[in-house]
Amino acid sequence: MNIGIIGTGAIGGTIAKKMAAAGHRVKVNNSGDADKLNARAEELGVASAALNDVVKDVDVIILSVPTVAIPTLPKDLLKNIPEHVIVVDTSNYYPFRDSDIEEIKNGKVESVWVSEQLGKPVIKAFNNLLAETLANGGKRPGAKDRIAMAIAGDDTADKKIISGLINDAGYDTVDSGVLSESWRHQPGTPAYCTELNAEELKQALSDGEKEKAPSLRDKAIADLSSLPSYPNHPDVVKYNRELFQKNPKSV
Repeated sequence: MNIGIIGTGAIGGTIAKKMAAAGHRVKVNNSGDADKLNARAEELGVASAALNDVVKDVDVIILSVPTVAIPTLPKDLLKNIPEHVIVVDTSNYYPFRDSDIEEIKNGKVESVWVSEQLGKPVIKAFNNLLAETLANGGKRPGAKDRIAMAIAGDDTADKKIISGLINDAGYDTVDSGVLSESWRHQPGTPAYCTELNAEELKQALSDGEKEKAPSLRDKAIADLSSLPSYPNHPDVVKYNRELFQKNPKSV
């Protein structure tokens, strides 16, 4: 497939590298100048492209930028893309980084808000794993305890295509429902960054409580940031699991 990715940070860069390794044709753009963009693309083993070109002649566009950056994209960026092109949102809203977005603070589902900003349907995916998990936690199909990733969206066919890309990256997929149900794998839920297999993730998605998620999200950031040094990856996963008594891997 032809894939355009906007954002080459820890998530976007890892997706680009994995998609290229799986044989897809990938081009990327980021907020850096041309030299920095070209250097990053070379590091990832993909092509670089100007912002207006990264969305042209592709089958999938993956947005991997902070939530606060979504409205800063050109208003007509996606205006002329064909209807068959799938737009994927990987973002997660964190007020300390993204400032106050009133609609989200008042309960609007994050990716519903993103879709409204873009004026396009989106698929929510690649958002409920830590960057380290995404980079190094993948396994072959059928492997024991293969980690699963949640996906949400209103188009079943589009979700099937993106599930194929997730499989290429080394992960199973669990469908959480239509886009308005993607809150079930936003920060502050049992499905978020807890490294679950498919059956466990199904349970975690069911156990999420929308009203409690923002306070748990903020608690996690405050707790982890208050430590003398930021914990290692296994300890972050353990902390996330222990936030939820019903999480399948709580101890």
